[in-house]
Amino acid sequence: MTDLRPAEIFAVLDRHEVRYVLIGGLAAILYGAPHVTTDVDIVPEEDRRNLMRLSEALTELKARIRVAGEPDGVPFGHDGVSLAKVRIWNLVTDLGNLDISFVPSGTRGYDDLRRDLRTVTVNGIDVPVASLADVIRSKEAADRERDRAILPVLREMLERERGDRRGDRVRGGREGPRARG
Repeated sequence: MTDLRPAEIFAVLDRHEVRYVLIGGLAAILYGAPHVTTDVDIVPEEDRRNLMRLSEALTELKARIRVAGEPDGVPFGHDGVSLAKVRIWNLVTDLGNLDISFVPSGTRGYDDLRRDLRTVTVNGIDVPVASLADVIRSKEAADRERDRAILPVLREMLERERGDRRGDRVRGGREGPRARG
């Protein structure tokens, strides 16, 4: 199995101007979760031109279909049209595993996830990351054992984040310019 090099995967997606949102375990890690993941999970925008750019990026990544018993994966031909016909792609690339899902569990896809996304800079690349609440929503809906194991930590992180934001608003309301005027 190839070591996961997410920053390099992001660089390829960026170079090809692929519009996507990062979700899943790596998104949780970027929020600070003590989590281990073996793949990059993305939700691409389904626009035809974007899927063509994604196909070009997959070619550069030498993406192959991940199949049990085939550690190097199975080669496949693809373009924007063929990528759109399958709702979930589990791929192996020269930079690690890449999973593509058009509508992850508990979400309505790209437009739903991009509403509250945050941008995180990874090695100089701006990565669009699903909100922590959306990561939790998706993991709850997937209801896999590995997701259930990390959910208590993610929920605690979200509560802490919300508490910090409430505290900022309260402090800002008392001490901000409007309170003085």
